[in-house]
Amino acid sequence: MHATSSPCTRHAGVGSLFQRPTLSLRYRMKHCTRAAAAIELPNKYSKVSPKGDLVLCKVAEAEEQTTGGLLLPTSAQTKPTSGDIVALGDGRVGGNVQDFNLEIGQTVVYSKFGIGSTDLDIQGQRHTMLREDDCIGIMPRSGATASDIPELRPVGDRVLLKVQEETSVTAGGLMLPDSARERPMSGAVVRVGPGKRDKDGSRKTPKVKEGDTVLYFKYAGETMETPEGKQFIVVHEQDILCKC
Repeated sequence: MHATSSPCTRHAGVGSLFQRPTLSLRYRMKHCTRAAAAIELPNKYSKVSPKGDLVLCKVAEAEEQTTGGLLLPTSAQTKPTSGDIVALGDGRVGGNVQDFNLEIGQTVVYSKFGIGSTDLDIQGQRHTMLREDDCIGIMPRSGATASDIPELRPVGDRVLLKVQEETSVTAGGLMLPDSARERPMSGAVVRVGPGKRDKDGSRKTPKVKEGDTVLYFKYAGETMETPEGKQFIVVHEQDILCKC
């Protein structure tokens, strides 16, 4: 990662829908301080240039109130898991130069656990830096909401599934309490990503396609829900057990 003091373009982000280090230890100790788990860059640096397959994302604002209008204390605010791409790396990884599927200006969703990402505070704006394939998917527009989840385009080898509704009645007709219901493990493929990268940087064609019904690993993926209560999950193709 390379930081400069030239101006940068700022993009509006979106809210939440559901480390890979990039600075040397010497640089962190000499120039950076940590604020709320983010690396705070000195004010003279207003632009950061990622390297390799890293992308820089301007994080969406945290949700400060509920859908009913209640203000949330800082401790209860949902951590944003989406934002807009503001910079791409040079694509150089292991002697190969990889093309990016992501583009500057696109809104992406990433893991709520911050896996593989490094948070940066640049000119008072929260950013996160992560590998392209650590992004979960691309939303159709900036300012997208949970209603737009069915339009999400998966990144890498990920697959967007519409979850099969869980059953509330046994084969014998007995009603099941919530605590006894099994988590759904099947779903219909809504959309697939471009595929996993091979060692030479090329993409492997996914083996599943839109419309397939599949079984997936019980605890895999990132679950999402629309305001209407429709359940979706994004899983890696390797977490799909079989086609039905």
